[in-house]
This record gives sequence, C-alpha cells and structure tokens, in this order.
Amino acid sequence: MSPAVNLTAAHIAPGAMSGADPVRSAPALHLRLPATSANLGPGFDTLALALTLGLEIEAKRLPAGATESILTATGRNPEVCSSTRRNLLLDVYQKTLAAHGAEHLPLALAIRNEIPIGMGFGSSAAVRLAGLALANHFGKLGWDRDQILTEASRLEGHPDNVAACWLGGFTVATTDAGRVHAVSIPAPPSWRVLLVTPEQPLATASARMVLPRAYDQDDVVFNIQRASLMIAAFATGRGDLLRVAMQDRMHQPFRGEICPLLPQLLPLAGTSSILGVALSGAGPSVLLLVEEASAINDIRAVVTAWIDSTMPVELIECGIESSPAVVEIIAAK
Repeated sequence: MSPAVNLTAAHIAPGAMSGADPVRSAPALHLRLPATSANLGPGFDTLALALTLGLEIEAKRLPAGATESILTATGRNPEVCSSTRRNLLLDVYQKTLAAHGAEHLPLALAIRNEIPIGMGFGSSAAVRLAGLALANHFGKLGWDRDQILTEASRLEGHPDNVAACWLGGFTVATTDAGRVHAVSIPAPPSWRVLLVTPEQPLATASARMVLPRAYDQDDVVFNIQRASLMIAAFATGRGDLLRVAMQDRMHQPFRGEICPLLPQLLPLAGTSSILGVALSGAGPSVLLLVEEASAINDIRAVVTAWIDSTMPVELIECGIESSPAVVEIIAAK
C-alpha cells in the first residue's frame, strides 16, 4: 500500500475544499475494516466483537471520461469482490452519492479481502461502511464518523456489526431516533478467537426466518441477565464468566437446526481453555473464545475430534481487533 495519513474529523469536515473540481482534488483513499462476530450468544442485534480479519481497499479516482469503476481483488472470494454486477460496495457508493446530489466518480478499487462471505462474520457491514466512506470522501459529503456509522446501521437494519467494525473491540450498540449510540470496550489482549466454518454459506435473511415472533418472559430475562454479565466480563477481563454469559435462548436454539456445528460445539464451553462458544452472527459459523494463544493448537485438535467427521470445516485463528476502522488519505508521491 502507498504511504497514508490518518483521516481525522478535520479531513472530512463539511465544506472541505469547497468549490474545487472533485475529480481533480479528491486524493486516493485507503480503508481497512475488520470482520465482526455479532450476538455472541445472548446479545441479539446489540453485542459484537471486531476480529483481526479485514477488508482492505485502496481507492483512486479514474481519469476524466471514465464511466465505470474498475475492481481488482485478492484474498477470499475474489470473484465476488471484483464483479461489477450486483456488487454491494458499488451499490452503496453509487446510491449514496445519488441520494445526496453528488457527482458519480468512477473509481479504481484494489481490494484485499480476508473476511469469509456469508459465514456470519459481518462481511456486509464492512462493505456498507466502506461504500459510505468512499462516497463521503469522493463525493465530499462532509460526514463525520458518527454519521457514517448511523447511516451504515440504517442500511444494515441493526447496529451490532457496524458498530464493532467501525469502533473496534467489544461493542454494545443501540439506536434511538435513528441515531446509533455505541460503546467500545477493549478485550484482554491475551484472548484469542477460533472460528469454525462449514463449506456452505447461509443468508442472514434465511437465518432470521426460523426465529419466533414472540418470546416467553423467562427466556427474555435469561438473555438480559447473560448479556449484562457478558458486558461485565469484557469490562473486567473476567473470562471465567463467559461460559455462562454466552448462553442464549432467543436465537441459537432455533438456528441450531440450520447451523449444525452449533449444537456440536456448544458443550465445549468452559473446557480446555475455551472461555465460551456461540454462533457467529446469524451463522452458520461458530466462534470459540479462547483464553490464550498457547492453547489454540490443542483446541484445534479437540474441535477436529469433537465434530462430525463427515462435515468438512475450516478452522480460522484470529485475534480481537482493538483499533477502529482505518480511513486514511493516501499521501501523494
């Protein structure tokens, strides 16, 4: 990547470089947005964790006369990331510009993707935030980071993944009158994550269809207690609380039938340095929160032996991303 400087609020303040030709004045932009794991058991549409797998984009304006953006992609799912048809990144970018009366500027986008798509790791949240950040920069919309977060939450329909992706760390998020209110809590640096992913993705809409429209009061109280305990566990570094704190009665019991890895792996919570186990987002992947990196190899062996041998899986080790999303202007050479 080219040299970059941090894009602070001053760089995206309203009226910046007003009156200049946007095609000639908008510098290139570098983005890095992390994968996320939402819900974490009881925190339905509220709690999420940023992971050290990322979507990285370098965007440059194309010369005058260009009519379509050009995408190149490496990493995971490059054919999806580089396609200009039904591309969520381009869709968000173009529709945001149009909605605010800004000129559409075709871009050259170099994409490096580490986030498995459709596996429960917030790929759509990362892409929507990226599209909004690109529109804000090249369309000179003058939004601050809070405005970008709120708009991304509106597009996603809930604030959990976008809050963790934008702020980093373990996040608690809600909306009020259309505005996102979110807090990021840093996790203990020794905690690691092991992701267990099946071969086939699962659409979030399909995972939501299996949920009931109403819940028993006892189940609601059960989840409120555990979600509150999880916030306390992250705030105090109490990994010993997570076996209980990551239990859930509102979505995991219903999604277990379409996410068969979940019922197989839930019994591992609290064993072999596994602090807690939960469905990652809406599934189909499962997240294991691990006490320290030195335990990962042993846990890999336990997981491999524990699950159905006829079910092919990928095991992905990563950390918890403590830093917010990177939005940087690339310094001219």
